[in-house]
Amino acid sequence: MSNSELNHLSLTAAEAALKGGIEILEVYNNETAQVQTKGDDSPLTQADTRAHHAIMKILEPTGIPVLSEEGKHLPFEERVNWSQLWIVDPLDGTKEFIKRNGEFTVNIALVENGRPILGVVYVPVTGELYLGTKGQGAVKLIIDSEAELSSEHLSQGKSIPIKMERQFTAVGSRSHMNVETEDFLKTYREEHGEVAILSKGSSLKICMVAEGLADVYPRFAPTMEWDTAAGQAVVEAAGFSMLEKESRLPLRYNKEDLLNPHFIVL
Repeated sequence: MSNSELNHLSLTAAEAALKGGIEILEVYNNETAQVQTKGDDSPLTQADTRAHHAIMKILEPTGIPVLSEEGKHLPFEERVNWSQLWIVDPLDGTKEFIKRNGEFTVNIALVENGRPILGVVYVPVTGELYLGTKGQGAVKLIIDSEAELSSEHLSQGKSIPIKMERQFTAVGSRSHMNVETEDFLKTYREEHGEVAILSKGSSLKICMVAEGLADVYPRFAPTMEWDTAAGQAVVEAAGFSMLEKESRLPLRYNKEDLLNPHFIVL
């Protein structure tokens, strides 16, 4: 795929993410909506569904098939013939949405032959947008959701990672670190001494490494393809790796089983 084609699809993905974010915020900012669980017609389900439809409206005209968490999951026998596909999570960060801490995202990735080549991670509450494009690097922008996006907007993003002096930092949970993760971090503590722990929600954990705010993110718990594809595109475009824990090979997508293996971002 040429750079001009990728740039055009980057703009499409960013527009779709913004439109999805608008739908999410209309539900999120409704003070009468008491978000508790994801159930039939709950505010969270409304936000998921509304974002999904807004995103699909923009992606479908590209003619590239879409695999979305909220969409109909076609059997592998049909998907296996897709050399390209969009992988979408209209609302990543269920717990964060319920906690109302703003750390949830819209994730949109373009996958080619099992590898993400373009990814957008958008944070509706803050307007932060991470964009990674294969061969073109990764950027971070702050975008008004009402803005009319253009390629010029995207070209004005700040290149990431940003180099900074700081303590060696891992992304994880301060309160729910499992034994496997603790054992993994021991090797870094032996090398670097104290390891700071940065806790974030949703795919923002991957973006923390891409941005240069953290050095490693071990994820030894279940995730699905739509949770990680966009983040992987961003982190790889920023010059880092997202590897299966056992094989140390990059994560692949559009698999028969959409569950990811445990992985490490570094």
